[in-house]
Amino acid sequence: MSDSPQPVRPRDAASLVIHRRGERGLEVLLGQRPTKARFKPGIYVFPGGMLEPADARVQPYSPLDPTIHAKLAVGASAVRGNALALAAIRETFEECGLMVGQPGDIGDNPLPSWQVFRQCGLAPPLGKLRYLGRAITPSVQPIRFHARFFAVAAEHVAGVAQDSGELGHIQWVPLSAVRELAVMPVTLLMLEALLRQLEQADPRAAFLSFQHGQRQILWV
Repeated sequence: MSDSPQPVRPRDAASLVIHRRGERGLEVLLGQRPTKARFKPGIYVFPGGMLEPADARVQPYSPLDPTIHAKLAVGASAVRGNALALAAIRETFEECGLMVGQPGDIGDNPLPSWQVFRQCGLAPPLGKLRYLGRAITPSVQPIRFHARFFAVAAEHVAGVAQDSGELGHIQWVPLSAVRELAVMPVTLLMLEALLRQLEQADPRAAFLSFQHGQRQILWV
């Protein structure tokens, strides 16, 4: 009988990779996690966070591309797939002050962030999002996430990025300079997926997992 503790169940989460073409080539928006954060302190990440039940109540301006749902590991559920994309958009607003929306009514929602969207008359156009991939934190970690990564062009984003209690030093970073920052390998993997989609018309998404302590990457 093993005395090893059971792995913590990963929590559903989502991140949004906002990208644009700048003078330095393709750039993405990154921010630094607080140095006292429980998970990956001081690391530069894309805005994102955990899925909330109320995310599924939002009526988007447009749904995700139907081909994406099968890649999200949600049992091909359109409702849950859309909810994950909506979580990425909500977290981006909470962490950066940026809104991804077009004129529309999302309906009633208990979350303050979604209430702001409704007051502004904006509904998220999920049809504008790309899906880059997903990653599951190793089973030996005390805090685990099953994170999905979406991407959107900056032209679909409104507002000016501002630091928050969750992300600081928010900045546009050219892909050529991302490795100069403290980033996780999954960040580099998702940027590879973004480049494949934008420059090679490769529709596949990345799936990062760990088996017996070994890093595994699948393209699906």
